[in-house]
Amino acid sequence: MPPQEVNRDAVVSTGRSRPERVALLGVLLVVLVEAIWLVARLPNAALVADGGAVVVASWASVACAAVAYRSPPPLRRFWGLLAATMALSAVARALWALHRTSSGDIPHTRLVGLVFITGIVLGTTAFLLSPSAPHSTVGRGRAVLDGVIVGLSLVPIGWVVVFQDIAADELTEPEHTLALVFPMLDLVQLTILVAVAGPSRPMWRPLAVLGASLCVRAAADIGYVWLLAHDSYVAGHPIDLGWPLTCLLVGLATRHAAPPDHAHLDETTIPPVPPWWRVALPYLPVGGAIVAVLLARHPTGQTPPLVLVCVLALLAVLALRQGLAANENLRLVARLRQLAYADQLTGLPNRLMFTRRLRRAIREDAPVAVLLLDLDGFKQVNDRFGHATGDALLVNIADKMCEAVDGDGTVARLGGDEFAVLVDGDRPVPPERLAERLLTALKPADDEEDVGTHPSASIGIAEYGPQHATHSDLLRDADIAMYAAKAAGKSAYRTCTPELRESAVSRAELIADLRRAVDEEQLELQFQPIIDLGTGQVHSAEALVRWRHPRLGTLAPGRFLPLAEETGLILPIDRWVIHEACRAAAIWRRGAPEATIAVNIAAAHLRRPDLIATVTGATAAAGLAPRALTLELTESALIEGSESVLDRLRQLRELGIRIAIDDFGTGYSSLSYLHRIPATELKIDRSFVARLGEDARAYATVNMVSSLAEAFDLRVVAEGVETDRQHDAVAAIGCAHGQGYLYGRPGSLADLSTSLTGS
Repeated sequence: MPPQEVNRDAVVSTGRSRPERVALLGVLLVVLVEAIWLVARLPNAALVADGGAVVVASWASVACAAVAYRSPPPLRRFWGLLAATMALSAVARALWALHRTSSGDIPHTRLVGLVFITGIVLGTTAFLLSPSAPHSTVGRGRAVLDGVIVGLSLVPIGWVVVFQDIAADELTEPEHTLALVFPMLDLVQLTILVAVAGPSRPMWRPLAVLGASLCVRAAADIGYVWLLAHDSYVAGHPIDLGWPLTCLLVGLATRHAAPPDHAHLDETTIPPVPPWWRVALPYLPVGGAIVAVLLARHPTGQTPPLVLVCVLALLAVLALRQGLAANENLRLVARLRQLAYADQLTGLPNRLMFTRRLRRAIREDAPVAVLLLDLDGFKQVNDRFGHATGDALLVNIADKMCEAVDGDGTVARLGGDEFAVLVDGDRPVPPERLAERLLTALKPADDEEDVGTHPSASIGIAEYGPQHATHSDLLRDADIAMYAAKAAGKSAYRTCTPELRESAVSRAELIADLRRAVDEEQLELQFQPIIDLGTGQVHSAEALVRWRHPRLGTLAPGRFLPLAEETGLILPIDRWVIHEACRAAAIWRRGAPEATIAVNIAAAHLRRPDLIATVTGATAAAGLAPRALTLELTESALIEGSESVLDRLRQLRELGIRIAIDDFGTGYSSLSYLHRIPATELKIDRSFVARLGEDARAYATVNMVSSLAEAFDLRVVAEGVETDRQHDAVAAIGCAHGQGYLYGRPGSLADLSTSLTGS
């Protein structure tokens, strides 16, 4: 295979070989010589003009063909058509010269005109296939019609400017009456080029050079028409220089043949808004054409037939252009409606459309019910498998929902992983039955169970009633019921009841109050002692947060911490607890230098990079030694933790901070993580301690954990010790420390200080 064919589809290089540069210099020399010859009116100027035009057009054809051969397919057609255009221009000029030398007349033969016009048509097609041109047939048709409108508008204007003062007998010559055809075609081409060049992006440089070429050709054709109409044109006139200059510029355009910067844009790219002049371009010369029709008269007082024909054609093209614009507007309106009311991923009605239909159903005073469906664990699908998998899952779920509803309701996607079903009218199927059908349809098949990309769904049902003033109230109740379904274990449905509604209102009020709790100093710490089972002495305590609610009294952590974790308020609460606990520990250690404090850390805080800065800042501000602080972390938080979380814990441990695993024994993979977590302490969950003496398996579990901790050199704390029997059991097993109501309930700073100093 020849070397040049290896990269035939590659991007065109802007470099040129030595023969190409020599050819360009030769062509420039030809144009320069022709210019001097014509301006100086030297002998045989007509022959020089014709020969120069043929040479330059032939060179431009070869240059375009060479670039087409090296170009990728989209550009290959563009440059190939331009090569054909230049070749036809050379042939037409040669025929022109041959006819002129043989007859001595200015050659306006049908053959020459046909060749010229064919070249113009091919050049126009090249513009429509350029990288900047519209990709749709409608867009290309619009550009062509714009060009035709401008070209037809030129005929009446040109008639008034050029032929108005010409004698009637001089207008019978074909070269006079049809002389405006070529300037008209020039303007058609130039308008199409402007229409496809790209309104708001940088213009592709070859199109700019080709635009300059068309301007030169239009000026030359208009000048030729003027001279011809006034019987002043002779072959070899300096105006003839315009045609080789036109071809020269086409050839020079090949020196910038690299693809445009926006060639990589696809159909997803938002098209730019065209400037006002681009929209008005085809209509600007129409006004001039109308005025020209009123002024255009034969010396006999009649409107010339050519002008009438062009005006009628102009009106027809304008009507076609307006019809096309009206059709595009209708399609645009339909597209905008689709974008406004349909979900672009699933094709279902979106939130806006669902809300409109819900409002209409309520106005019709018919039975209305809403099923609100939310996927359980969909975020994990996105995080684990990526958003493409998540999108595919949503489309699959939408299809399954439509199949399950089967015309008994309207399925919509409200956003994210939230769907809704509107049931209105006679409702042949009760909403509860529809919910059961949906849950059955969304269950993964046996071969999909292990893939991990089929989360369950929770459904909330609300039926329109007197308690719903607006559609928003109905959606709120469906949302309340949906969260109740999630709390019930997921993959379930619940119908909103007055009790659920009241509970949700109370919950919302509690969340609003919790947002103010930290700023208004409503939180307080209580401290539960941890004793040494061997000596009975207190050397440590766990800090437990309480909320002194101004209306509900003191609230235990179980009442508000889950809400705090759900809303993100756990972070400021955690920071406050850490700082307050460190200050309290610093005070205790004045009387008991070995005392330590334990603080619970939420999973959300554990995943934050600023955890280390928060902890070290709190110990430094209180003047507390890092070894006096223990961070208690639940097994579930550690199991879900990433490698960065484990690195964070190792850094804390290197600083001297102690790490305790709270509620040990409740996680399903405790042993697999124990060797990776830099823990210093295990706290046996109270559920095992509570069964000691009654359940042999609980005794065996505590004994096993104690032995495991000893093997890992970890301190063991038995939580929830409330009876002497439990105390004796954990002491016999070998647990070194205990915590529970038997040794002391959570109390104030003063109570714990007494225990520490008195020990």
